[in-house]
Amino acid sequence: MNQVSAFTPVSQYEQQQEPYTDDQIIDMFLATCSRSKYTIRNYKQAIERFRQFISRKSLAEVTWQEIEVYKIGLMRGYYSQNKKPLASATVASFIAPLRSLYKWGSDPNIALFKMNPTSCVRMPTIPVNSKNHYLTKQEVGSLLNQLKKQSDRDYLIGLTFVLTGLRLSELSSIEWNHFSKDAMEASMWLTVMDGKGGKQRTIKVPQPLWELLLQHLKSDKPDNKDEQRLFPLSGRQIERIIQQASRQCDLGKSFTPHWLRHTNATLALLYGASLQQVQENLGHSHINTTQRYLHTVEQLKKAAPDFVHESLNEYL
Repeated sequence: MNQVSAFTPVSQYEQQQEPYTDDQIIDMFLATCSRSKYTIRNYKQAIERFRQFISRKSLAEVTWQEIEVYKIGLMRGYYSQNKKPLASATVASFIAPLRSLYKWGSDPNIALFKMNPTSCVRMPTIPVNSKNHYLTKQEVGSLLNQLKKQSDRDYLIGLTFVLTGLRLSELSSIEWNHFSKDAMEASMWLTVMDGKGGKQRTIKVPQPLWELLLQHLKSDKPDNKDEQRLFPLSGRQIERIIQQASRQCDLGKSFTPHWLRHTNATLALLYGASLQQVQENLGHSHINTTQRYLHTVEQLKKAAPDFVHESLNEYL
């Protein structure tokens, strides 16, 4: 930076400042994000992907037309390896980081960008398709039996998903020192250190699960004793374990770890947990997110045709 005397006018000082590079701007933006390390990684990858699209053009020179063309190209598959259209949720995951970056950088107090080119770019409509993405009790049993056949570790991974409702990233980052007893030493609790949005929360660990986890620790191979993580696997490896079991179960459903999170919420509400309890356990910021599971549960318990059936039962 150029040296500026105490009597240099502010406007002249601003002109003397060297502009930040795009790399510096991105680093500053990511440093201010109060999000999990996985979200930050995804944001960085999405921004780099867009930079490849705009080639040598700087971020400050980008117009809304270019972002709109980029969005349409993603939706039509122009920029995917197999040239197939991307799902709306996937496109949104590529555009959302750009919106956050430009909103942050165009703030008057930051003023790295003169304008926000994403302000008039509409996000693609994402259909709500998770309504039936859960397993029944019997299907959970089939899944756990299949995981048990694969290995005791795989069984524990599936059981932990179902009983705690953790996200994939949360489960893969659990360390043994994240567990602690309550003040009465009656229950074991897990502190989720890096939840969505960088938030922490505590989850009660059912006693049978904790006992199985301790057995797993004792029976683990000697060369893994110093490993702090509960399951020293990548998120992708864990996802493959669940997907393999999904295929072997042959339940007519191709489910993922996130289905097990939906299953946890659905079963909890179905068997008497309050909406607030489920919200706290899953780490939802807004109760509206949790209420979607309540609608599913209400339909499972009793739907309108059931009432009509009861009223006409004597004629059936």
